[in-house]
Amino acid sequence: MPKKILIVEDEFIIADLLKSIVEKAGYEVCGFADNVDEALKLVALHSPEFVLIDIYLKGKASGIELAILLGNMNVPFLYISANSNQTILERAKKTNPYGFVVKPFREYDVLVALDIANYRFRHSQKKELHQVALLQKSIANIINTPSEWLQKIVRIGQSLQTFLPFDLMTLVPNSSKKIDCSEQSILRIAFDEYQIIGDKEMQQIAGLNLSGLELLKNKEKPEVMATWYEAAEFKELISRMPYRQFMASGFAMESHLALPVFLRNGEVLYLYFYSRRPDTYNEDHLILCNRLQAVLTEFGEKIFMEERSGTELSASLNPESQASRNFFEGIIGKSHLLLNVFDNVMQVAPVDSSVLILGESGTGKEKIADRIHHLSLRKSHPFIKINCAALPASLIDSELFGHERGAFTGAYERKIGKFEQAHLGTIFLDEIGEIPLELQVKLLRVLQEKEIERIGGRVTIKTDVRIIAATNRNLEKEVAEGRFRLDLYYRLNVFPILMPPLRDRREDIPELTSYFLQIFNKKTGKHIVSVSEKSMNQMMRYTWPGNIRELENVMERNVLMAKSNIIDGIVFPENLLESSAPAVEPGQDIVTMIENERNHILMALKSCNGKIWGSGGAAELLNLPPTTLNSKMKKLGIKKDKPDFWGT
Repeated sequence: MPKKILIVEDEFIIADLLKSIVEKAGYEVCGFADNVDEALKLVALHSPEFVLIDIYLKGKASGIELAILLGNMNVPFLYISANSNQTILERAKKTNPYGFVVKPFREYDVLVALDIANYRFRHSQKKELHQVALLQKSIANIINTPSEWLQKIVRIGQSLQTFLPFDLMTLVPNSSKKIDCSEQSILRIAFDEYQIIGDKEMQQIAGLNLSGLELLKNKEKPEVMATWYEAAEFKELISRMPYRQFMASGFAMESHLALPVFLRNGEVLYLYFYSRRPDTYNEDHLILCNRLQAVLTEFGEKIFMEERSGTELSASLNPESQASRNFFEGIIGKSHLLLNVFDNVMQVAPVDSSVLILGESGTGKEKIADRIHHLSLRKSHPFIKINCAALPASLIDSELFGHERGAFTGAYERKIGKFEQAHLGTIFLDEIGEIPLELQVKLLRVLQEKEIERIGGRVTIKTDVRIIAATNRNLEKEVAEGRFRLDLYYRLNVFPILMPPLRDRREDIPELTSYFLQIFNKKTGKHIVSVSEKSMNQMMRYTWPGNIRELENVMERNVLMAKSNIIDGIVFPENLLESSAPAVEPGQDIVTMIENERNHILMALKSCNGKIWGSGGAAELLNLPPTTLNSKMKKLGIKKDKPDFWGT
């Protein structure tokens, strides 16, 4: 049965042309509309598989308003518009369209856009079903596996993390009634490591006794349905919710999702998810929550209604550690931004969707591409890398698709192209933004038709290749300025992953520094133990325009120049001395020894992502007993509810 398409266009000539094009390709046009109200009536009447929308329509509402409504109804759509400037693209992007065709268009442009829309929609549906199936299976296994109930909570959080990201998860049983002592929170401190926070730890963090803590909790008004709060909404929420305000300020959280799980005995289990990013949660997470209600209901009834064993667990748990299995070997850091990247990789790796890795030079895009391939079902097949920026434009065609002997001057023998080499595996197109426009057309055709033709060849060769692309350019800006094809952008941008710059994840600098010290000690035969506090202060202040690659180069240079086993003062490139100025400027007051000690403890806490005790905690890093560190923190006025605790 042909797919039904609804055309929403206020120019009859354009609408009629679109009808002719799509019907010729085998689609069925189920109706025309020139305004939002008429379009919604036709959607309800015909249930089209796709809607083609012009941005400017008759009436007050635009195509973008219609797109928002279609998104809520899970009806896929793509834009047909004469406007492709940056402002329009930004507004259109927020509606998550499946494609964009720019007027004036050719028949080929429309059909390719529909093919891409079908591809994106099919993969998004497949990904969503894959998510739910994996989670249901994982949670069911956890529920039915004998283990201590607190261990099960951590494992449930571990399973949810990939698809429902959080930095802090709190479980509140029966919070509509009197709060009991079985409330538990887990704080994420590494990719697959969590710190358990119960009432005892909460009292210590809040500086309250149990009755004071329960007083805060009893003032909460729980949600009656799942909902999410972005940064501004979250600030408004916590202004009237004292306990959640404490959680937000104490752990530097900026967004929130509340999920009530209604049990069959009439009681409720509340799951509260918090994130340090302001825009973590969206409507997709609510859809996922709704689909998980049944299995989470079983979880609530089996975990929280069973007899407590009373077994004490370690403050830090690492159940069935994925980290120990080296999923992200060679990628250093525990910042929440990097952990979010890891979560994205775990989510997209098992499916065959195209991935677009965005980020500045030196942020580690190639390493992430490598991890996606090695965590995928194609891991036993080739992983072919090509740096598009390193090849002359005249050679890219031959490198990607190959050539026959005699195809051009200098072609003395047949050459197998990268796509052919990558058959059944993955091809990584680094710096995809550097490919010239004329080759972009050919690349798009290869991606759509899954076949190539060598230069000078007369036969087509079928290829089955997964695409991972990366760029340090703003591709939306490149599209708006005519340097990158919009249809190719939508074909590649099925699952974007943004690599954070080093300046946004400074808490990872100490661990990266230690990692590179070990590497260059082996390389040079030296035995540098560490960098001094002065050196670390310099590195923490520096802006790192070259990101991790620059940090690696700076550490190599300073290891070579070191005259003792401690690097005391970092030497930066001469043209970037601005950020490596001395710690004390002329006329600036010198800090006291007490203030220096306070700053040192704060730096240690930040580098440990707020973890105070246990393996990898600040007490271990400072070589202090936890009780001594706690005493010093009280004496120096260091509290988790103060901004400087988190380095903000």
